[in-house]
Amino acid sequence: MENIKIFACKSAENFTKEICDCLNLPMGKISSMKFKNDNNFVQILETVREQDVYIVQTTQPPVNERVMELLITIDAVKRASARKINVVLPYFIYSRSDKKDQPRVPVTAKLMAQLIEAAGADRVITCDLHNPAIQAYFSINCDRLSAQNLLQAYFSEKHLKDMVIVATDAGSSKKAYKYSEYFGCPIALIDKRRDGNDDRAIATTVIGEVKDKQAVIFDDEVDTAGSMIETAQILEKFGAKEIYAGCTHGVLSGPAIERIKNSAIKELVITNTIPLPEEKKLDKITVLSIAPLFAEAIRRINEAKPLGDLFKMY
Repeated sequence: MENIKIFACKSAENFTKEICDCLNLPMGKISSMKFKNDNNFVQILETVREQDVYIVQTTQPPVNERVMELLITIDAVKRASARKINVVLPYFIYSRSDKKDQPRVPVTAKLMAQLIEAAGADRVITCDLHNPAIQAYFSINCDRLSAQNLLQAYFSEKHLKDMVIVATDAGSSKKAYKYSEYFGCPIALIDKRRDGNDDRAIATTVIGEVKDKQAVIFDDEVDTAGSMIETAQILEKFGAKEIYAGCTHGVLSGPAIERIKNSAIKELVITNTIPLPEEKKLDKITVLSIAPLFAEAIRRINEAKPLGDLFKMY
């Protein structure tokens, strides 16, 4: 690999190190600090002139701090005469604010896309967007990877019997169908209602057969875990033998950890798109590394190879 430098924003150092280890590359040298007036400062500590630069950022809280750190880092790299600036965002910032579904509300996901472009990025690499249409918010290239094959491989090794894939609502039924095709098993759908901005989802019944089956819930993210816990409660009520869950992004905010700990869910499998702090670790939670997938994407971009095969390999 030639003319490539990979830099980590502060909260993304572990994830970036995994990427660099996969590519047998050193991490770029960067310094970031905060002045006493609360202003951020970033300095690139090595030349990036005419290099393809990759900037990795996570959305570990505080999220708005991560946004500014990313934008400032992009600007620093741009002013250092990098040839191309590629932003690696395993979990896209504000991805759930993706549409104007109420009066007088913003579409913050598009605002984030515009800010990243305005700062000087030439490409964004992300994973399992809450809404795939977010890709169209960019006028630059936006590559969307998926953790689907990673999660499929993990659950395949568990050799679950009498498996049923569960969609938490009608919106996730398409994703559930793809998983059911892979595992060759039926799907079930939870009839769920959400009221306005309330994070609490209300599940009422299940469409499909789950009695005495090993149910697996797949979703793109788990935030407060309200929807997942409601789903687990319905599955338990209708006689599911065991309940598992898998998702790409473990946001796990607010009461999520306590809810999962006290739930009927036997195991929750997430990836490391968002760092899981020590205080949130549970025996029930398994973290898979998706860094090798991002590393391979970076390799292929650098070598001008297609990314389509990644959906079959990982």
